[in-house]
Amino acid sequence: MSDRILVINPNSTETVTKGIDAAMEPLRMNGGPVIECVTLKDGPPGIESQAHVEQVVGPIAKMVTKRDNDCSAFVIACYSDPGLHAAREITTKPVLGIAECGILTALTLGQRFGVISILKKSIPRHLRYVGQMGVADRLAGDRAIGLGVVELSNEATTFARMAEVAAELRDEDGADVLVMGCAGMARYRDRLQRHVGLPVVEPSQAAVAMAIGRARLGWSA
Repeated sequence: MSDRILVINPNSTETVTKGIDAAMEPLRMNGGPVIECVTLKDGPPGIESQAHVEQVVGPIAKMVTKRDNDCSAFVIACYSDPGLHAAREITTKPVLGIAECGILTALTLGQRFGVISILKKSIPRHLRYVGQMGVADRLAGDRAIGLGVVELSNEATTFARMAEVAAELRDEDGADVLVMGCAGMARYRDRLQRHVGLPVVEPSQAAVAMAIGRARLGWSA
């Protein structure tokens, strides 16, 4: 079994994958696993609806099946965690979803977490998931920046909106830790954390950090 973690971006936007890959640099180390980030070519440009979530379940499952022999863990790098449980049925290797891991990490960094979403229509989907995880009482708020996945590449506009929403979550909702609600936001984590003065969780980093531990400790799915 290869000591390799496969990070799957379920949308087809290469700039998102590049941003995720860059965010992995602090987790790449001598003697550590290879962290490979790939784009799901069959995915939509962004996962922005429940229909998009359902659309990529099959392709994600096929990719996990195809790479099962040469990977020690898988990360699904979309904040809707599409196909997470289906993939866990396919392989005995650890499969991590970035929403689940991002939220669980946030719970260790503060008492009430806030989520920065891309679109308002994403929020009900996120709230359902938080409820399923049983941590709704720790959620301070979920606010949208009003930009789609493809639009996140506009750095000036995106950061300005993220900074505004982060301040609202901190000052109006009482969040003491923030979670970025889209893998496409990865490039902005360090800058946003310095700006807002709170811990900011980039969920792809959180999931890969957990995957490294799971693979090294032999904890299967």
